[in-house]
Amino acid sequence: MVGPSFTEEDRRTATRRLKLGFIGLVGLSGGLVSLAVGATLVQTLVALAVGCLVGWALVAYLGRVGREWQQNR
Repeated sequence: MVGPSFTEEDRRTATRRLKLGFIGLVGLSGGLVSLAVGATLVQTLVALAVGCLVGWALVAYLGRVGREWQQNR
């Protein structure tokens, strides 16, 4: 029988990269939307920071929901 293709360390690394990529994508999206509507540089940086905070909150929420789902499965 074939075992898992990832070690635990590889899995943690991949999960961390996925989470950081998701946070970056949400943050960058906020910054780009602010640029599209003609925001100043300061407003764009604020939108980028708020977008990163929202991305972090989403990752935290989805992680909690995922753990609950695994326990109930």
